[in-house]
Amino acid sequence: MTSGLWELVLKGVWVTIQLLVCSSLLAAAVSFVVGVARTHRLWIVRFLAGLYTEVFRGTSALVMIFWVFFVLPPAFGWQLVPLWAGTLALGLTYGAYGSEIVRGALNAVDPAQKEGGIALSFTPWQRMKLILLPQAVPEMIPPFSNLLIELLKGTALVSIMGMGDLAFSGNLVRLALQESAEIYTYILIVYFVIAFLLTRVMRGLEKKLKAGVGKKPADKTRAPEPVVVEAVR
Repeated sequence: MTSGLWELVLKGVWVTIQLLVCSSLLAAAVSFVVGVARTHRLWIVRFLAGLYTEVFRGTSALVMIFWVFFVLPPAFGWQLVPLWAGTLALGLTYGAYGSEIVRGALNAVDPAQKEGGIALSFTPWQRMKLILLPQAVPEMIPPFSNLLIELLKGTALVSIMGMGDLAFSGNLVRLALQESAEIYTYILIVYFVIAFLLTRVMRGLEKKLKAGVGKKPADKTRAPEPVVVEAVR
């Protein structure tokens, strides 16, 4: 490829990274707000949070991007730029999946920990901040890592808006060179490298957080040691 085409691909990588960062931050915020709301003591809060989760989990991310970019502007009289439209659609969609991760991790905390906070006269916010979240967050990292990789792959959907992300730029280069195999191989490699780096970062974060609460991440590659049972004479 010529230097101009390589520059186009690099610009696409940068746009993809921008979209990934923005949408992942929004998805993380939505995940924690909605996930905590799913465990609230008031039924109306749990109902509204559950309704949001079911609606956004049950709709296509591709259709949501169309809806945010093409339906909202005529309805409200304003237009979102493609980056923010993609961020809003992907962040809200993947945030619904993330909220279930947060809810599950909070419910997995030993009930005795919650009861101890009540015995110490902690407020619900203090119990959440000082007892539940420090123990639940490290357990959220592995599923959040998988969700982040899915979000990375989902960023390719914004190319339907004409946004110059990696997938859109790669298609332009393909049309210019009439070489599908070479171009899409490069794109696959770039997505794999970004995903691999994200996995390494999330794994390091998991180790750091679990070390902070006195836990050691399980080594799934190591075979369990055999249990030796001695006969009682």
